Amino acid sequence: MDISVVIPLYNEEESLPELTSWIERVMKSNGFTYEIIFIDDGSTDGSFYQIRKLSEINPNIRAIRFSRNYGKSPALHTGFQEARGDVVITMDADLQDSPDEIPELYRMIKEEGYDLVSGWKKKRYDPLSKTLPTKLFNATARRVSGIKNLHDFNCGLKAYRSQVVKNIEVYGDMHRYIPYLAKNAGYGHIGEKEVKHQARKYGHTKFGLDRFVNGYLDLGTLWFQTKFGVKPMHIFGLLGSFMFLIGFVAVLTVIILKLVSIGNPNFHFYLTKSVYFYLSLASMIMGLQFFLTGFMGELIIRNSSERNSYKIAERIGD
Repeated sequence: MDISVVIPLYNEEESLPELTSWIERVMKSNGFTYEIIFIDDGSTDGSFYQIRKLSEINPNIRAIRFSRNYGKSPALHTGFQEARGDVVITMDADLQDSPDEIPELYRMIKEEGYDLVSGWKKKRYDPLSKTLPTKLFNATARRVSGIKNLHDFNCGLKAYRSQVVKNIEVYGDMHRYIPYLAKNAGYGHIGEKEVKHQARKYGHTKFGLDRFVNGYLDLGTLWFQTKFGVKPMHIFGLLGSFMFLIGFVAVLTVIILKLVSIGNPNFHFYLTKSVYFYLSLASMIMGLQFFLTGFMGELIIRNSSERNSYKIAERIGD
C-alpha cells in the first residue's frame, strides 16, 4: 500500500463527508493505493456514525473509536500502530489541511529520501490570539530541539516514512514534538514543505491558553528525557553526590570548630546552637534524597510497562 492517511478527530461530524471525498479524489487522480484511518477520540456528536456511513461507500476507510476522550497524541499513536502504508500522512479533520498537498509530501518521502516532512502554514487564517503564541512556541522548540529548519512543529499535516511512526512513542501531549521524537530515535533527515492553510469551515477551534502552557511544560519534559531519561542517575546522582559532599565537609568543619573550642576559655562553640550544623545536616539529607531519587528512577525505567493502553469502544475495518 502506498499511503495511510491517519486522521485523529474530536467532534468533527460536519467536515467528514467533504474531507473523505476530497482525499478519495486526490488518491484516484494520482493512482495511489491507500487507506484512511479515522481515530475518533471519544466524540460526543455523530462523528462515528458519519464515519460508519462513509465506510459503507468507501472500503478504504478504517476507524477506531475510543471509549472516552484521551487526546490527540494517543489517537495518533493508535493510528500509527494501525497504519500499513509505505508513507503515513497525518492531517486534521477540520478541513484546514488540504489533501491536495498529499502527492508532493509523498514524493518528498519516496524520492528525496526524507524520514519526515512537516507542513508549514506560512500564511494562516487563525486569530491573533493563536498565531502569536504559536510563533513563540515554535521559536523555543527550534532552539531546544536543534531542528533549525522547521517553522511549524505543531502543524497537523505531516508525512512520515513508515519505519519512523513504528519506532517512536507518542504519548501524553507529545504530538507537538514528533519531529524531535523522530530525531532522537535516529530519524534525523527532516524536511519542510510550505502548505496551504484554510479557514475553518465548520465547528470551532479547540486551541486554548492551557494548550500553550502545557506545550512548554511538555517541551521541558522532553528535553529532560532526552538528556537524562535513560540514565536519571546521571543528574540526580551527580546532584546528590555534590550536596552530600558539601554537607560532609560542613559537618567536618563544625566538628573541628567544636574540638578547638574545648578547653579554650576565649572561644566557645555550641554545636546545637550553630546554624552551620543544621545547614550541613540538611545538605547531607538532601544529597541522600537526590541520590535515592536517581536510583529509584533507574529501577522504574528498567521495569516500566507500556504507557500507551487505551480502551477501544468500536472498530471499523480489519
